Formats: sequence, structure tokens, C-alpha cells
Amino acid sequence: MGAVGMDRRDFVKGVAAAGITLALGGAVSGEEREAVTGQLQKRAYGDTGVELSIVGLGGIVVSRLEQPQANDIVAWAVDRGVNYFDVAPTYGDAEERLGPALKPYREKSFLACKTIKRDATGAREELERSLGRLQTDHFDLYQLHGFSSMDDVEQVFAPGGAMETFTRARDEGLVRFIGFSSHSVDAALAALDRFSFDSVLMPFNVGCIENGSFGPQVIEKAQEVGASLLALKAIAWSPVPKGAPKPYAKCWYQPIQDRELARLALGYTLDLPITAAVPPGDETLFQMVVELALEYKPLEAAERQELLARIQGVEPIFRYEG
Repeated sequence: MGAVGMDRRDFVKGVAAAGITLALGGAVSGEEREAVTGQLQKRAYGDTGVELSIVGLGGIVVSRLEQPQANDIVAWAVDRGVNYFDVAPTYGDAEERLGPALKPYREKSFLACKTIKRDATGAREELERSLGRLQTDHFDLYQLHGFSSMDDVEQVFAPGGAMETFTRARDEGLVRFIGFSSHSVDAALAALDRFSFDSVLMPFNVGCIENGSFGPQVIEKAQEVGASLLALKAIAWSPVPKGAPKPYAKCWYQPIQDRELARLALGYTLDLPITAAVPPGDETLFQMVVELALEYKPLEAAERQELLARIQGVEPIFRYEG
């Protein structure tokens, strides 16, 4: 099964029919917001005493939106118990949009940001710029963004590397916790050997794990050293075929669009020893995942078997050949 289930036009129509209007440019009325009763489950972020909603909002969701739309979608998420927000300077104008939108809820939220800078000076400059854009005096989590090779790890730990900025910022109270994101198993394992990171943000999904052997190694290592696990791409399906258009402008892979299959895939990820999952950056997909997560319960054996049968032969977005 390719892009899985229905085309984007039908999906958006279904979302609108269900009353989820934010991604389509509508605001949530007071009556709609007051009617919300469900709250996302929360899980411990290590032994820090912090608990995060099992689904977080990735900053790409609010990028390319007008500020009122960004405000609405953040309010919609908060009403449903989302307290974990993750953003980066590389997400277009996401920092500028998320800062004002999150400001009314900042004291009760867990805000994570990132830097792709590998040197101490560049990381400090980016940290200060991000703090300003996000209208906050600290980040709950600051992450080295996108480890893709062993060279990335070596650079940040070298003299004058970004880790000097990270530890200093933590001492100064600008950063509470330190983590990293990665799309490389080897780089993630190496980083976990070099420093006591609070968390790891990586793709942990059924396709990568079952069809690509990508992820279990990091899960095992993180548990061994006491780092929390944060999941990306829980409802990723497969790469976009070469030359084919992306089904979603803010999503580089083919996500699962079918609601029932997405429920199973999300359940698979949430059944792992992770703290929280960050859905794709498309507004409609984010909202679908939140709605599904509000009803999350561990997959039953028959559901797991159904999911594994449906992914047979599907190319994962990442493989590990180590």
C-alpha cells in the first residue's frame, strides 16, 4: 500500500467534517474549546520529576502559518494536554510563530530547541537568537541537532566544540536538560558513550524497526545509560518515490494517512519505552495523531499482528546495516 488509504483532499475533508478546523485556517470557538474533556497521558522524562505529554508539537506544524493560525493550533493542543513543544532554527519561521503562540502557556510547558552548530561560538549565538525568537529566558531541553555521522560527534566534543556552550548554558540556567537528535544509529551510540545526555530524539517507528533494523540498538543503549527516548516519525510509511511529488509540503517522506493504520503505527511507537512522540509537521496529521493519542492504549496481540502484516515489503525511511 503506497501513501496508504486516501488522498490528501479526502483526508482534509474528513478532518474538517470532524470539527478540527485549525489547519484549514479556522479558529476554535470558545464553545468548542470548553467542550474538550480528554487529556493526553503523560510519562516521566527520566528521573527528573518532569512529565511530558505522550505526543508533542513539532515546531514545523506552525511554520508557514499566519500568527493567528499558529496561536489557534497551539491553544488547541494545550487544551488536549500537550505540554511538550520542540522547535529548531532550521524550521523556517517556526521559532517566530511558536514564541508568541506559546507565551500564554510557557510556564506550564516543556520547550525544547536545537542547534545544528558544531562549534561553541556558533552554538552560543544560535542559542541566544532562539531564546529571543521564542520569547523565553530558558529552554527546558536544548539539543544538538541532526547527528548524521561520527564526524558530527567528534566536532561537538572537540576543544572549542558545541558541548562547551551546552554545559556552560546549563550552568547559567539558560538550559535545564541536554539532548541530541539523530538519524544515525552509529552516531547516536557514540554520542551516548561520550556524555550523560538527558534524552535522545530519533525516528522510532514500526517500519524502521521491523523492516530496517533501525532503532532497537539506540533504545537498548539509552536505557542502559539512563537517557530518555523521544520519538520522531511514528506514522512514517516509506520514502517518496524518486521524481514523485511530496504528498505534504512539510513532510519529506510518505506518512500514513489512513486513520486506523495510523492508530496502529502510533500504538506501536507508544508501546516502546519512549517518553513522547513528535508527529509530522503537517497540521492535519498532527491533529489526527493527537486525537488518536487521546484514546491510546497498548496494542493487543491481534492488532500488532495486523500491523506487521500490513508493513510487509514496505521500504522504511531509514535502515541500519551495522
